[in-house]
Parts: sequence; structure tokens; C-alpha cells
Amino acid sequence: MPSLRDRQARIATYAVFAVQGLSLATLLVQIASLQTRHHLDEGSLTLLLLIVPVFAGVGSVGAGAFAARFGSRLLLRIAQPAVAAAVVLAGFAPQVALLVPVLLVYALALGAVDAGMNMQGVAVERRYGLQVLNGFHCVWSALSMAGALWASAAASARLPLELIMTLPMLLAVAGSLIFGRSLYTTGEEKPETGPAHFDGFPWRPIIPLCLAMAFLYVGDAAVSNFSSVYMQGVLTAEPWVVPLAYAAYQATTLAVRLGGDLAVRRYGPAAIVRVGGVIATVGFASVVLAPNQLLGLVAFGVTGVGLAVVAPQSFSAAGRLDPAGTGVAIARVNLFNYVGFIVGAALVGGLAEAANMRVAFAAPLVLAAVIILLAPGFEPRRTTATT
Repeated sequence: MPSLRDRQARIATYAVFAVQGLSLATLLVQIASLQTRHHLDEGSLTLLLLIVPVFAGVGSVGAGAFAARFGSRLLLRIAQPAVAAAVVLAGFAPQVALLVPVLLVYALALGAVDAGMNMQGVAVERRYGLQVLNGFHCVWSALSMAGALWASAAASARLPLELIMTLPMLLAVAGSLIFGRSLYTTGEEKPETGPAHFDGFPWRPIIPLCLAMAFLYVGDAAVSNFSSVYMQGVLTAEPWVVPLAYAAYQATTLAVRLGGDLAVRRYGPAAIVRVGGVIATVGFASVVLAPNQLLGLVAFGVTGVGLAVVAPQSFSAAGRLDPAGTGVAIARVNLFNYVGFIVGAALVGGLAEAANMRVAFAAPLVLAAVIILLAPGFEPRRTTATT
């Protein structure tokens, strides 16, 4: 039976995931607006977007070292308000020269929070003895969807971009400061039994998780970075319709994650990831072929159904490969989140510039299909680490 302390930490972890989802969506759905404001062509936009995953990867690696010594709670209490502040500053930046350093800070803090929140999530899962990580990612999706819907409503009301991006971040900072103090401490994150430290790293069993994470985020980068551009440029959507593609993606991701933990407990992570790969492949094929705005929105929604469970199961499996609970395995798997984002932004943006946006979305289609082949690696056995 979970203790009161465990329940407090679980609620706080829900809040951390919620704040991160809201913060990310508030920036991502405004990419088309930022592109227009700063007069960026597709190539320049792609280069700008690459700043985020590159430096988020640095933030994630640093988070692993920081959390191993000081714990992920302190990490999150510093980095999460920094993410919110950077989102606000991005909305106010009058020129690209000022936007770039803001994105650098945003990216470093984003990587730290992504790693830290999953460390807390795996700690909750370990102490509860149940699959619960999908639930945290479900809350992340819910607030991401809320952020996209807020952007749609605010654009319809013709609010200025600065206000659209600032108001949600006030809520984000408040949530981070209020709930952050209830997260697990360094000692509480560690398993009650098990080795005291982590000798080496089990690269062989972790490779399928890293690859699946990378391929997932190629697809996620395509949707997150370019769904608004696709809706606006290819399907000629009105400004209030443009954010709905990302909202549809997050809505279906949320719906799947609501029942994700129960499904994984019943059928196992490998089967769920395999089915997800099939559905994601169909979703991206539908994006490529979508003839109108409605079917485009449906296609992005189908894609969300397929990709929804891959990230939670990657972190959960990585946690099982770290018997000392150091967070190193989670931080390194999280690094491939940004590898995927880098490849996704460069690949999709490059293909869009060389051909068109429909052709560009064929790239994540192929890589989503590869996830099907990697599914057996999501049931690794806990082994002694070897280098």
C-alpha cells in the first residue's frame, strides 16, 4: 500500500509533467507565427529549430550527472521555471538575434526537465510496484492539448502573440513552485534494496530503446515543428485552425495514455509498442495523402494514437536496467529524444525545402515502421551492467 508520502510525490510528479506539456505546446504551436514575424524561409526555420534538440541533449546529459549527485527534485525546481521564462521571452523577442539566445536557454532547461521528470516518474513506478508512467505522460498530453486549444482560441480573439505566450506560463511557474517541494528527495528516489551504485552501462539491451526513442521523436518533431506549417502552407488553413493539428495529435495521445498502463499490464510493453508502430505508420501515410483540412486533422490524430506509448515504455524499460536508481539510464535514453528531434527537424525541413511538405512527411512514415521491429526490446531483463 503506497504511503501518504508516495501519494504526495505522485501528485507532484503529475504537476511537473503537466507544466512541461503546457510549456512545450505554448511555444511549438507558435512556430508558424514566429516564422512569419521574423520572415524566415524553410531553411532558416529548420536551422533555428535545430538549436532546441541539440542543446536539450546537452541539458539532458548534464541532468544525469546533476541528478546522480543532487537528485532530480533540485534539478526540476531550477530548470522548470527557466523553461517557462524562456517561452515568454521567445514571444517578446523582436528579432532573430535575440530569439536565438532565448532558445538556447529554453533548450538547456527543457532537456534537464525532460530527464528529471521521468526520473521522478520511474521512482514513483518503482515505489508503487505498478506500471504508472503512461499516466504521467497522459497528463503531459492533456496540458499540451490545452496549450494548443488556448492558442487557437486566443488567435481567434486576435490577442497579441506576447500575451498568448505569457498567460499560460504564469500558471506554469506557479504550478512548478507549489508542487516542486513535494517531489521525491535524493534518498527517496533510490530503491530500498539493490546495489548502492551503478557500475557501467548496459548498452546492448538499451539500444532498441534508444533507437525507438529516436525514431519516435523524428515523427514527433515532424508533427510538433511542422504541423502548423503544413496546415497553413499545404492545406491553407485559417489561423484559428492551424493549432488544431497539434491539438488533435495531443488529444489522441492523451486518449491512448489514459488506458495505456492497464493495456501494458495486460498485454506487455512489446505488444503495445508493436501495435503503436503499425498505427503511427498508417497515420503518417494519411498525413502525406490528406486532401483537405479535416482529413489532415484526422491524420495527425491517428499519428498520435500510434506514437503515444513509445516514450513512456522506453523510460520504464530504462528504469528496469538501472537497479541502483541513479537516473543515468533514463537520462541517456532521453538523450535520443533529442537525437530524433535533430534528425526530424533537419530531415523534414530539408525535404520540405528540396521538394514539398507532403514528401517531407514520408520520412517519419518509414521510421515509424521500424519501431515495429524494435518492439521486442521493450521487455529487457534486468541484468548486470557491462561496458
